[in-house]
Amino acid sequence: MDIGVQTKNVIKDECPREGFELLRRAGFSCCDFSLNSYLLNSSLYKFETNAFFDKSEAGLEAFFTPHKKAAKAAGIRINQMHMPYPNYVPNGGDELNEYLKNIVAPKSMRICAFLECPYIVIHGFKLAHYLGSEEAEWQKTLEFIEFLAPLAKELGITICIENIYTSLGNHIVEGPCCDAKKAAVRIDAVNQKYGAEVLGFCFDTGHANLVGIDFENFIVTLGDRLKVLHIHDNDGVGDLHQIPFTFTRSRENKTSTDWDGFIRGLKRIHFNGVLSFETAPVLTAFPNVMKADVLGFIANIGRYFTRALS
Repeated sequence: MDIGVQTKNVIKDECPREGFELLRRAGFSCCDFSLNSYLLNSSLYKFETNAFFDKSEAGLEAFFTPHKKAAKAAGIRINQMHMPYPNYVPNGGDELNEYLKNIVAPKSMRICAFLECPYIVIHGFKLAHYLGSEEAEWQKTLEFIEFLAPLAKELGITICIENIYTSLGNHIVEGPCCDAKKAAVRIDAVNQKYGAEVLGFCFDTGHANLVGIDFENFIVTLGDRLKVLHIHDNDGVGDLHQIPFTFTRSRENKTSTDWDGFIRGLKRIHFNGVLSFETAPVLTAFPNVMKADVLGFIANIGRYFTRALS
């Protein structure tokens, strides 16, 4: 199986060739292109934007041409990317949210197509608290998906919704797309409506661990609707995006995250996609001189998963 990792903290815009070569030497064949690095969620939640997506489509293609060439030269396939998020900012005002919908989202789709990437991950709108129900929250997310669906069909891209968490007081609770049965029904309905596979699912192990999702059951319920993965670890308390097997529940080393259930689930649905790690923060925790070693270790975990799935 192919193994991938985020480009964040690896690929530098001024010389993408070096970063893609580093990924190749570490043992990766794919990457998750961190498009969300160009418009940060930390800025959007402060109602701030920047001018990056104000570039014309031609300007964006010119900006990312060196990345595209460098990835191909290194033999790294851009398998998935993350659209800047949130795609809707509660209390952000019409101007900001219309900009995210009408400018950032379509241009993200065009960049995805330009980089020959088949999957783009989005976050569902965190609006249940404001609208009063998960169903109302989903309807707002569905409006956004259906706004992009014709373009996704035209470009041959599958938009992937992701299980995410939200905060209520001082507690982390289930956020959008944490019900696999509902997700499966909704994905099928959208794809049937548009006559194409415009919608799929991204399973995030870290988010699932935070809210106590049963990995195996969730993955099996999704079946072939599961298109991409975000593999990372945490302590069950914070969304830390660390290396798998890092955290344990006791001194007897029972893992915090249900990696056995993860493997069983993927095996039961005969998953043949990319084992993609969302572990970019790890690379800033270690000294920079150890970056190649850390990436190599993550790739080795990917090879372990591959053997376990064979």
